[in-house]
Amino acid sequence: MARRCALSGKGVQTGNNVSHAHNKSRRRFLPNLQATSILSDALGQTVRLRLCTKTLRTIEHKGGLDAYLLGTPAAKLAPEGRKLRRRVKKALATATA
Repeated sequence: MARRCALSGKGVQTGNNVSHAHNKSRRRFLPNLQATSILSDALGQTVRLRLCTKTLRTIEHKGGLDAYLLGTPAAKLAPEGRKLRRRVKKALATATA
């Protein structure tokens, strides 16, 4: 399983551990990923996603998964987020028609 956020695309970064003697050794900064179930009002079901905690906070701030997906440009979403965004748009279009 990739260490990548399903919606924002945030992944592993690399850097250095720097000791007091200024010796440098390579290290990895892993994103804080959480497996969560989020309710989508447009789809009428919960969606299981592996998200970083910052994305979870942003979803709560924007007012839910649907508002986050529709308010974020598609270019800023990960591929899985784009697919989910298309599903939500399609569900909203059929609900209003």
